[in-house]
Amino acid sequence: MGFLKIQLSSGIFNTLLIQTKGIRFSDTFFFAYFCSIKFILLMKKNSVLFILFVLPIVAYLFFASGVNGFSTLPVITKKIPDFGNWKTLNKEKVSLNNKITILGFGGADILKNRGNLFNLNEKIYQRYHTFEDLQFVMVCTDGTQEDVVKIMDALDEFTDVSNWHFVFASKEEIKEYYSQLGLKGKLGIDAGTSNVYIVDKKMSLRGRKSQEEYKEGYNTFHPAELSNEMLDDFKIILYEYRAALKKNHNATKQLLK
Repeated sequence: MGFLKIQLSSGIFNTLLIQTKGIRFSDTFFFAYFCSIKFILLMKKNSVLFILFVLPIVAYLFFASGVNGFSTLPVITKKIPDFGNWKTLNKEKVSLNNKITILGFGGADILKNRGNLFNLNEKIYQRYHTFEDLQFVMVCTDGTQEDVVKIMDALDEFTDVSNWHFVFASKEEIKEYYSQLGLKGKLGIDAGTSNVYIVDKKMSLRGRKSQEEYKEGYNTFHPAELSNEMLDDFKIILYEYRAALKKNHNATKQLLK
């Protein structure tokens, strides 16, 4: 009984001991066996290289080709109504026309729910508020003006609040206006909601409208939803706008970093 020692020179050195048990192996057998072992080792090395270098590139190209699989963000409701004669703290009118608007409804309990505004301010507003064609508009009930002043003063300590706009109307007017937005969600008894909505420059309310997922608004009570779903969808709107500016050779501001 003997052993046959084979040294493989494939870059990964291995020594094989084959127990012969008196059997004579032909040169052809050894050559085929050696080639098969070397091929297997080579394939393993190539597989490792593929996983380490090729797959990350493929993954990057896949995810970079679009955000959430959308080339554009679907329209939930086309051409929603404007605010009419509703006015801000400074007695100024605010319009949705020709502005990208983050629209919210603070209702009568806006001071109680001010944490939602701080979430939105931190996750979205502070990053994009310098874009001149963007505005954040909160619809509040008459009588909450002093509460809004307190919120604005608190935000002003660490934020440029120039793009925050609060307009005021009666509960009945707010509910009537909201009913024209064509949304599935409902306002609370205080004429408010923790959801905010994306409205484009043509005054169409945008969101997700696929069979797999429907999303008309983004819950400001949950910071993670603002950082993920809303930020992704908001970027799509900005990409659309940047593409339109580039097409018309009228780019005035770099939107995305």
